[in-house]
Amino acid sequence: MERMQHLEPDDPERIGAYRLLGRLGAGGMGQVYLARSDRGRTVAVKLVRPALAAHDEFRARFRAEVLAARRVGGPWTAPVLDADTEAPVPWVATGYVAGPSLQSVVAGPHGPLPEHSVRALARGLAHALKDIHEAGLVHRDLKPSNVLITIDGPRVIDFGIARALDTGTDAGLTLTGALVGSPGFMAPEQVRGDRITPACDVFCLGSVLTYAASGRLPFGEASGGVHALMFRIAQEEPDLDGVPESLQELIGDCLHKDPAARPGLDRILERVPAAVPDPWLPAPLVAQLGSHAVQLLDIEAPGTEAPDAADTAIAPPPPRAPETPPPPYEPYYAPDAEPPPRRSAKSTAALIAVALVVAVGAGGSVYAYMSGGPPKGGVTGTAKPTNSPTPSAGSSTSPTTAGTSQPVTSDGVPQRYVGGWTAAIAGNSLDGTRHLVIRAGRPGDEVLTLTADGSGYHCVFQARLTEAPASFDAPLRIGPSEVGPGSTGACDPGRPSTITLLPDGRLHRQTDGTGEFLDYTRAGD
Repeated sequence: MERMQHLEPDDPERIGAYRLLGRLGAGGMGQVYLARSDRGRTVAVKLVRPALAAHDEFRARFRAEVLAARRVGGPWTAPVLDADTEAPVPWVATGYVAGPSLQSVVAGPHGPLPEHSVRALARGLAHALKDIHEAGLVHRDLKPSNVLITIDGPRVIDFGIARALDTGTDAGLTLTGALVGSPGFMAPEQVRGDRITPACDVFCLGSVLTYAASGRLPFGEASGGVHALMFRIAQEEPDLDGVPESLQELIGDCLHKDPAARPGLDRILERVPAAVPDPWLPAPLVAQLGSHAVQLLDIEAPGTEAPDAADTAIAPPPPRAPETPPPPYEPYYAPDAEPPPRRSAKSTAALIAVALVVAVGAGGSVYAYMSGGPPKGGVTGTAKPTNSPTPSAGSSTSPTTAGTSQPVTSDGVPQRYVGGWTAAIAGNSLDGTRHLVIRAGRPGDEVLTLTADGSGYHCVFQARLTEAPASFDAPLRIGPSEVGPGSTGACDPGRPSTITLLPDGRLHRQTDGTGEFLDYTRAGD
């Protein structure tokens, strides 16, 4: 289990709205901190290295990648919650996953995972990559240190951000001349500098599964030289010694040199079982995860008082919109809901302590107990929004079935969408505000009104629901918008759009066909 390090004297006390608790680690992009928001949410904040922040090309790519990463939803990734890409030293905050990396698990006393755990790992990682690819990203750096292990499945981190380092004049080179990606877990096309596609992540998945099952890399270590390792990746067959025979065919297919010959993620999901034994991890590792969650409850921020706003080391980001914003969109929001009762730290610790006894004494059945009881945030230390996040269209289902339903209006529009949402656009000729209202209605009814105000224009747009959502968490399909009464200035009708809820509670409206989008915040927040 990775240990958090104390803050250094030169570390800031706060980054944006987050008070730092300690250091989690460092990488090629910068330093990662454990932090908490004023509302008590635990997050991981990555602070970019000043040397990178000084390059405009890096900033532009970092800005675009963070924007894209915000669209990734689903239970298999750590969501991007906040960022300031325009700060003197840019930063990005993600949900904190209270678990060790796959690298530390396999390299530690637990060793390689048993076969059923590797199959569960393969399924979870395939779901995570599907969610990432559906957001228009390729991870490019899937490796054991970017896979975190939790009691209810793996979580993938750092998706899409690695590409921001790819700012050199030569394909695949960073500003310092280092390759983007980790040599032992790169795909042949990365080694050769060829075009990167989602199939690259499938190859990396095969390498990660090899490591999880055997503790070895399929093309050996870099001890004999990075260039020799890269040659083996590009030219030689993988060494799957130590991998259970039942997994070798699947992993070998993922490691095919030709990207077109590798299986797609849907095919991989067909080849691994949907149901795995409870727990999916060995009992000693389950107990260790619970112990880590208890320790997290005892972490307090250095000092006793939060600094005034004037003492904030790095200011929180202003509301931002895409550089090429879509036509004005009406905001929607979920009405205020009765918050679930919050479990105190002491009662949570007591619950986990009981779970540890169950894990050790009953072969790890704590997994079923914990995943079927309180929300995941209370068990793992990973903060979640009060309202359950809504996956993006086509995203994978959660590894833990909640077994609950959400209110739906009598006409079929989920109640969480009904209400008002706001957004602001800055930095171009469409500077102004957007106010979106979503109402209950059946397919064909006018359910959306967008009011767009700015210098020289006041536009009112109206649009209809094209089809009833299949479930409470399904996206809303909205037809083309029409210009409504009271509009002044150049107001043009808009294309059909799709509306979803992001993991952080914001509303995401994307124009069909163009990919343009704008994110809204619930009115009054």
